[in-house]
Amino acid sequence: MDSDEILIGLVQALYPGKPYCLVEDWTIFKVDVTEDELAKIQAAGQLPLIVFARNVRFDSERRFDIGDWVRTTFATSFEEGFLFETRNTVYVLAGAGHEKTASFSTIMSIF
Repeated sequence: MDSDEILIGLVQALYPGKPYCLVEDWTIFKVDVTEDELAKIQAAGQLPLIVFARNVRFDSERRFDIGDWVRTTFATSFEEGFLFETRNTVYVLAGAGHEKTASFSTIMSIF
């Protein structure tokens, strides 16, 4: 069993039925927000975190091709340092990545 199979098995067990996407070469952006903006994000059940990944390795719903890039919506949870959940998808952050702080407009201007 290779590492991708292990990660896929784990996400399927922890989030049964939820679409998932295995990505690498990723950056977690901590969105620089005001207190008012943070309150609105949290009231919506979200966290001020967005992932940008340069390489999709697998997408359970085939929304993305292998090698595509992806930018997520805000997180609803971030577990174990590699399971990044949004309302619609769990992104499995494989391999090494980065964390950065940036404004929302800067993040949205990426690709």
